[in-house]
Amino acid sequence: MPSVGGKVLGIVLYIIPWSDSLIFGNHLYIKYPFTQIIQIPAIPIILIERSIPFGNLLLFLAIFIGLVRNNKVSYFLRFNALQSLLINIGIIIITFIFQIFFSPFGNTLIIRTFSSTLLISIGSIIAYCIWSCLQGNEPDLPGISKATKMQL
Repeated sequence: MPSVGGKVLGIVLYIIPWSDSLIFGNHLYIKYPFTQIIQIPAIPIILIERSIPFGNLLLFLAIFIGLVRNNKVSYFLRFNALQSLLINIGIIIITFIFQIFFSPFGNTLIIRTFSSTLLISIGSIIAYCIWSCLQGNEPDLPGISKATKMQL
C-alpha cells in the first residue's frame, strides 16, 4: 500500500498531461467562461514550463531521471510518473497532428467538436488515473499501462 505522500505525488504527476491538454478547450473558454475553472489545477505546471527556458524538456527530464529511473523510489510512484509522461507524449503528438492537418480548416464546427471531444476524453482518462491513485491502485489504461510495465 503506497503512503499518503506517494498517493499525493502520484496525483500531482497527472496534472502535467492535463496542462498540455487544455489547449483543446480554447473555444470553450471563450464561449463558456465558467469552464475556465478546469485550468486552475494546471496553473503551477504552466508557470514552471513557461518561466524556465526549455521548461517542458527540463520538467520531463527531471521526472524521468529523478523518479522513473530511480530505483530508490517506490514502484507505485515510478509507475504513475512514467504513465503520466507517456500520456503527455501522446497528447503532444495529438497536438502536432491537430495543428498540421486541421489548422487549415480554421474554427469550424467539426474542429471545435473534435477538440472538445479530445479535452473531455483526456479529462476522463486523467480523472480515472487520479481516482485510482487515491485508492492506492495502479491505473490500468489499455496499451499505456502495458508499455509502462514493460519499461519498469
